Amino acid sequence: MEYPMIHTCIRVLNLEKSEQFYQQAFGYEISRKKDFPDDRFTLSYLRAPGHAFELELTYNYDQEKPYELGDGYSHLAVGVADLEASHMSHQEKGLNPKPLKALAGGKPKFYFVSDPDGYLVEVVRI
Repeated sequence: MEYPMIHTCIRVLNLEKSEQFYQQAFGYEISRKKDFPDDRFTLSYLRAPGHAFELELTYNYDQEKPYELGDGYSHLAVGVADLEASHMSHQEKGLNPKPLKALAGGKPKFYFVSDPDGYLVEVVRI
């Protein structure tokens, strides 16, 4: 049997702001959206063009305070061929990426950027 990864879910305080972040930062497109007004939540699925894996944003109508993210350094990761150009683009868009990082003193391999809810997204050179 195979178990391909199909989506990951994060809870967001402001759905529109979060959708705009993932569209602006990574070029994701909303692939589908499901609203459940009786249960007071909306699911928005985003994906990179041409890819099947989805990021599910869950918006609960009545959430008033930001979600607690914990201290486990959990994060999402995306790949990019030109790490430096991506970093510069995120700087120019005002997304405040963290500095480029390297492992064991080598060439920079990654950096992090935070979404509107404080979730970290690691941008990795592929």
